[in-house]
Amino acid sequence: MERSGAPQAPKKGKGKPPWRSEGLPGTPGGRPKINWWRFVVTLLVVYAGFFVVSSFVDSGSVETISYTEFTNQVNAKNVKEIYAQGLSVEGDLRSAAKNPESSETYTKFATEIPAFANTDQLDQQLATGQVEITSKPLTRGFFSNLLLSLLPVLLLAGLWIWIMRRGASLMGGGIGGLGKSKAAKPVEAAKVRVTFDDVAGIDEVENELVEIVDYLKDPGKYRRLGAKLPKGVLLAGPPGTGKTLLARAVAGEAKVPYFSASASEFIEMIVGVGASRVRDLFEEARKVAPSIVFIDEIDAIGRARGGAGGLGGHDEREQTLNQILTEMDGFSGAEGVIVIGATNRPEVLDPALLRPGRFDRTVQVGLPDAAGRTAILAVHTRGVPLDGGVVLDQIAKTTPGMTGADLANLVNEAALLAAKRGREKVTTPDFADALEKLQLGAARSIVMPEEERTRTAFHEAGHALLGMLQPGADPVRKISIIPRGRALGVTLSTPDSDRYAYDEQYLRGRIAGALGGMAAEQVVFGVITTGAENDLEQVTMIARGMVGRWGMSEKVGPLTILPNDGQQPQASPATLATVDEEARRIVDECYERAVQILTDNRDKLDAIVAALLEHETLDEAGAYAAAGLSSPAISTEPRPVTAAATSSSTPSPSPSSAPSPSSTPSPSPAPSPSAAPSPASGSRPGRGAGPSPAPQSQPATFSEN
Repeated sequence: MERSGAPQAPKKGKGKPPWRSEGLPGTPGGRPKINWWRFVVTLLVVYAGFFVVSSFVDSGSVETISYTEFTNQVNAKNVKEIYAQGLSVEGDLRSAAKNPESSETYTKFATEIPAFANTDQLDQQLATGQVEITSKPLTRGFFSNLLLSLLPVLLLAGLWIWIMRRGASLMGGGIGGLGKSKAAKPVEAAKVRVTFDDVAGIDEVENELVEIVDYLKDPGKYRRLGAKLPKGVLLAGPPGTGKTLLARAVAGEAKVPYFSASASEFIEMIVGVGASRVRDLFEEARKVAPSIVFIDEIDAIGRARGGAGGLGGHDEREQTLNQILTEMDGFSGAEGVIVIGATNRPEVLDPALLRPGRFDRTVQVGLPDAAGRTAILAVHTRGVPLDGGVVLDQIAKTTPGMTGADLANLVNEAALLAAKRGREKVTTPDFADALEKLQLGAARSIVMPEEERTRTAFHEAGHALLGMLQPGADPVRKISIIPRGRALGVTLSTPDSDRYAYDEQYLRGRIAGALGGMAAEQVVFGVITTGAENDLEQVTMIARGMVGRWGMSEKVGPLTILPNDGQQPQASPATLATVDEEARRIVDECYERAVQILTDNRDKLDAIVAALLEHETLDEAGAYAAAGLSSPAISTEPRPVTAAATSSSTPSPSPSSAPSPSSTPSPSPAPSPSAAPSPASGSRPGRGAGPSPAPQSQPATFSEN
């Protein structure tokens, strides 16, 4: 359905709107308008005032005297200098004198030489009186005053315009500059708009939004059956999954105006400003309906009210939220205005915002699976020349847990590397190297002592061998002792397909694998170093999750003791102590198992270390061949390296990196209904982990810090 009527311009006197928009032909830019007629008249008045004052000051100090008085002062040798133009003479006395005619005391004077005067005699008198005859007038004159008055007017005009534009850009105008936004300029309609062709990997979410597009295009089909347009749609999901892109695609497909704003842009120090901005936004959206209003990070103003940590009754956020609720209540469903909100934390939103009649639908935008990642890579590589050997399906399998934004960054980094290497097309090694760079940083050129290098090799070989020997473990894809970023070595294990649920045996295997580096050092060197800091963080997170969240302890039972939302555990001290005891028991059992496996297979461990010291990096085939084992599924595609890392040693973990009881590490594969950043999205070894692991299969990540 085409929009009827031309878009209306903002009301006179209003500044730049606190939102961005698309699909509005002729939308004004956003600079403050100036009434040029009033501006010019004001400048002329000011200019005339400066001229009058300048002329008065210039002429007020000059005394007009008679020619006789002038000759008397010359004969008295009291004239210092004169300037003559025709018969007009201006001059300056050496000492003040009194004018006989006006009885005024003067030093500067002006007079006229009579036409019948003897100029030769006057010249002699001037020479005798040692009078200096100059070529520079002693007063400025009419035209000089005219030009001199123009300079301050121009300076004031420039300062005025600068202050207006500066104030509009920094504070936006209004009372104290607090009433308007610092948002970017509206997007012109001639620019390319996003459609569903630019969105991939989240087909189920697209299907939820297709009927909204169809309603905006043909509302009559739905109105005949009594159906009403949903007032609001909430897109919830991890960062980078394409929520903003989806909202723009809905507007682009329906060919309706699109207004976009971040929730934080409505907030100022004065209560009521945000509510005013919300009213302005919805007013503009109604004028050009059908239209879409997109509010990003809506949790910034939509948090639950009341209770501990809630918003106060006079808080600016609460006033803004109340205005949004009021505006959405004012929709009848026939206006054609849809509000789309996006958030990473739907659990903190106010229930009044989520009830039917406001946000009628909540659409979960999750992480893409392997097929979805392939489709996303296909979208982002449209304008990238790829080598014939690049297989997007294989690249997608090496990037579990990556979002659409991560994949776009991966493609861009691969293109940058290919250009740096002087290639005409982007190749598979470019993608592999780009993935390693994103996950672990650039390779470091450091010289490690041979003893430290050997210990790092045993640490990584311990991780790898346990991954090879444990039943059901993810295959080992790559082992490396080349320092990258904070890591001195890496071991990567990824599943052959995406996984969404994990049993106790698998999680125990992950704990044993994470303890493999420390167990190898214990078996070979008889000591434990600080290199297992990151490994122990992951182990603690997984073990506590098994006991306190997933009911994998008979002693604790099927209870949730450690909540996943970051809140304090609602349990007695005795129960929490039991959770710690059970977590320690699980870890101790897994550590004993890891030590036993490595002791029984010491020859395989030594063989992997020898190969690592010789080649520094082993791929899947090389790693299994060095251990004398057969690879479960050898892939020809280079795999990425993630954070099974060995980084510079530290004596003890810092308080900031210590895991909290209610969190689990982002690299761990433990199932959770909420998503968190995966290792592919930028986690680093030795740092604190996110609140919860992603509900998809993740690369196994172990590190030596």
